[in-house]
Amino acid sequence: MSQKLYLEKFGPVHALPILHYKMEFASLVRRAVDRVSPDCIAVELPATLEAPFLHGVRRLPQISVLRYDIRVSGKRDPRGSETVFLLIEPADPLVEAARLALERELPLAFVDVDLEDYPVHQEHLPDSYAVQRIGLAPYYTEYLKAGRGSPPGREDLIRERGMAFRLRQLAASHERILLVCGMAHLERLKACYGQPQAVPLERVRREGISLCNLHPDSCREILGEYPFLSALYELRRSPLPSEPAADQRSLRRSFSAFELIAGGKRDLPEEEALFEAVVRSAHHAGREGDGPDRQRAMLRLFREAARHYRQETGETVHLWQKRAFFRFSRNYALVAGRLLPDLFQMLAAARGCLDDNFAYAFWRLAGFYPWQRESAELPTLRLRPEDLAAGSRRIRFRPRSRHEAKGFSHLRFLNRKGQKRPGEWLEGFDNPSICSYPPEDLVIEEYGRFLKRKGTHLLTEEQSRVEPFVASVLDGIDVRQTIRNLHEGKIYVRENLRVKGGVGSVVVIFDEDRGGKKFPYLMTWLGEHDQESDMAFYATPPTDNVVGPGICRCEYGGFLLSYPPRRMYDVWQDSDYSFARGKAEVLLLAALDYSREKHVVYVAARPPRSGFRQIAARLGKKIVYVPIGALSPPKLKRLRVFHVLAGHDKRGLAKDYIW
Repeated sequence: MSQKLYLEKFGPVHALPILHYKMEFASLVRRAVDRVSPDCIAVELPATLEAPFLHGVRRLPQISVLRYDIRVSGKRDPRGSETVFLLIEPADPLVEAARLALERELPLAFVDVDLEDYPVHQEHLPDSYAVQRIGLAPYYTEYLKAGRGSPPGREDLIRERGMAFRLRQLAASHERILLVCGMAHLERLKACYGQPQAVPLERVRREGISLCNLHPDSCREILGEYPFLSALYELRRSPLPSEPAADQRSLRRSFSAFELIAGGKRDLPEEEALFEAVVRSAHHAGREGDGPDRQRAMLRLFREAARHYRQETGETVHLWQKRAFFRFSRNYALVAGRLLPDLFQMLAAARGCLDDNFAYAFWRLAGFYPWQRESAELPTLRLRPEDLAAGSRRIRFRPRSRHEAKGFSHLRFLNRKGQKRPGEWLEGFDNPSICSYPPEDLVIEEYGRFLKRKGTHLLTEEQSRVEPFVASVLDGIDVRQTIRNLHEGKIYVRENLRVKGGVGSVVVIFDEDRGGKKFPYLMTWLGEHDQESDMAFYATPPTDNVVGPGICRCEYGGFLLSYPPRRMYDVWQDSDYSFARGKAEVLLLAALDYSREKHVVYVAARPPRSGFRQIAARLGKKIVYVPIGALSPPKLKRLRVFHVLAGHDKRGLAKDYIW
């Protein structure tokens, strides 16, 4: 980011224009110190706050709050006072300047003027991320152009003259002074520096200043940068610790048969797992030697939240969901006049494009600041956005645990028996035969019929014919085509041609499993009666998630339904399909082979290879491709989970363990 740096020089002063509480400008402070090599650093803070402010800086990375009262005219409060809160957080450029001065043992000067009643300015500033792309010089130039029409206030002029006076004093004993100053003041401050200034009339001592430790829960709401980004900045300002492996820690709530034998589920500390996610993200959030890139940090936050979401719920964040999240959040940011979304906008996108569970995982990681503790040597203070005279926006999550369902019954919960000893549930696997859970069979059969109807509808749409109305309305007026050609003054009608042949087999591919390791469980099930289809599928191993005595929870990678039943050979052992490149292609070949109807519905993220069209044509069949993104995500999510029972005798008690 060194080429993005811009310094305004007057006399021995090298001034860096900044925006307060913005991470990009904190990174520029570090670059400015390296370039200028100052013998003194001056910051836009009054000397009355020096001692408690430096105490808070020394506490970093723990975040502190500096609190004091000021007299305010026109207040309804009979005391005529108002409490000021000054956050001392790592991503603030003034804090970074003071911190570098302490670390490098440089003189630090507080040059601002302490005023009692300073008005709150509401400035509509461009997104600070623009500095990362275009540099500080053009950003500052555009800022000056936008603000030339507004005259400065009396308080601003007093402060700027006072800062100019102190800078002239510092110039008498220092050769290179680095001034870290707000953009709103620098241009007038430079003009005041060239003129003789009087000693400012100000408060020289302030009573009642207190330094507090910020409560961890308040970090999520009131920091200038959301905690995850502040944590990345804190880690990247010093040598990074070694990168943890992606599968070293998890927030996984399920448990396997091996964990049962060892004595039950072993919960990993949530804070350790979140911290490792932050460290892992810090390694990939920017170029070496630079602070974090906000856009890369957003991507890493999404990826780590998706990983935790997968471990907690068993659901995978698909590419189309990721694409929808970033498109939605980008558009939301543009509507608000920003380049990149803020935390609230990202949470709204997470909840809207995925679900509440993902939004909660996203919020939990985004609001995690690993060094903040409730107990400290200082009194702990809780703050809300309203305490800082800042507006707030609310968003609600309703995350559901893996065992929650609509219409949850406490009586059913009481019927569910826990393990009396480790490994007791494994004793339910004494039956060598396995079977499915009938309520889930009904759901998947109904969905198979729905996909057949959808395939037939798509075929009808493909073979329909639209023409101008002459003598007959045929199968009805085509409103879309009529409106499209409204300039012709004609009415268009549609004729639905008859589709020859129905839909036989249905293939649904959730994950192609190209590596072959995510879904190693291969099975072919025959229908138990005339209302069930034969089924072949690949899924997660049953022993990875034991939920009851002889009851395992699995997740489909893909499945095939073929009707009528009791005809299907084990497709995974059939040598006729040996040329298939993956499990999805095996299911599609079996669907073409066993289908008694002309058409086969294939649902997946992408269509099959072109060679399968030729194979289908040789068999007198046709593949009807349905993009999986065109189907309801919540419905697919519920459909994807199923249970394997060790014997028909488990069906009677399965209702107490499967909700």
